[in-house]
Amino acid sequence: MGNTLTCCVCPNASPKLGRRGGPAEPDYESEVYEAAAGDAVAIAPAPAAVEPTELDFRAGEGHHLQHISDREMPEALESNPSDHPRAGTIFLSKSQTDVREKRKSNHLNHVSPGQLTKKYSSCPTIFLDDSTVSQPNLRTAIKCVISAIYYHIKNRDASRSLDIFDERSHPLTQERVPEEYFKHDPEHKFIYRFVHTLFSAAQLTAECAIVTLVYLERLLTYAEIDICPTNFKRIVLGAILLASKVWDDQAVWNVDYCQILKDITVEDMNEMQRHFLELLQFNIHVPTSVYAKYYFDLCFLADDNNLSFLIAPLSKERAQSLEAISRLCEDEYKDLGRVDVRRSFSADNFIGIQRSNAILL
Repeated sequence: MGNTLTCCVCPNASPKLGRRGGPAEPDYESEVYEAAAGDAVAIAPAPAAVEPTELDFRAGEGHHLQHISDREMPEALESNPSDHPRAGTIFLSKSQTDVREKRKSNHLNHVSPGQLTKKYSSCPTIFLDDSTVSQPNLRTAIKCVISAIYYHIKNRDASRSLDIFDERSHPLTQERVPEEYFKHDPEHKFIYRFVHTLFSAAQLTAECAIVTLVYLERLLTYAEIDICPTNFKRIVLGAILLASKVWDDQAVWNVDYCQILKDITVEDMNEMQRHFLELLQFNIHVPTSVYAKYYFDLCFLADDNNLSFLIAPLSKERAQSLEAISRLCEDEYKDLGRVDVRRSFSADNFIGIQRSNAILL
């Protein structure tokens, strides 16, 4: 720190904050402020140099220095759940209205919610499904994502849309679709048929389904639109196109989707994908924490809607396999820690070092 008063003592004293072990990043806001201030900065008297012994560290006692991750963009944490792990997913909040109504109706009509037939683990027997956060079950993942899309459409706030996603302006079939089709919310099985056809024909993975939902909610947030009967097909198609290309190493080309949807042209699909990327501001990164949040929220959604999971008792062979996978992941994290985390030897490390007493005979 030397003789310079840095932001470690006074955050407003240092206009540029360099990273430890690397070059300092430019602070463009400070440069703009200094350029706008003009002569005012030059006329202002320079503060006297402060020696390290003159610093009053007692002034900071009792004040909690907030971490930078807690100070950056608090509004974005609320409005962009597809970017930040601490923001709640939109589909789960929209589904709670129906879940509360369903529970209230079951309570008034004395109807069992269907949880009595669910198998629970005990000491001698452990039941597990074949779905994990790293390898979700394909069938279950698609069913959960379709339920999320269904609640997005049913409990939407409005019907805001853009022309590029409007099926009336850009139909997916050559057959004329009646206007009554766009006035009613699509049924759950209708959405399932459309999404399952794309995933089955293109041989997409379960992880791609979760990333598709992330891109869908990111589009609705960034573009400030709603998914409704007139645009849900094209929005879902655009999200699947982008998710398959970002996630899969061997992505399906747009022309291949034209063989699945016979009446759509490659030019129309390219234009829709270009608008999709522009509305996302080319932000296609999905952090691991965000992906995990969507996976577990989909599990909550499945539990609220009694979606069936293929569970089976934990066998000895599968337990050994899970233990081997956990040990492999633990070793990888240890290797990563040895490479990236380098801690200096300080006086704190002497606490755990104890000398044994010599025994004289």
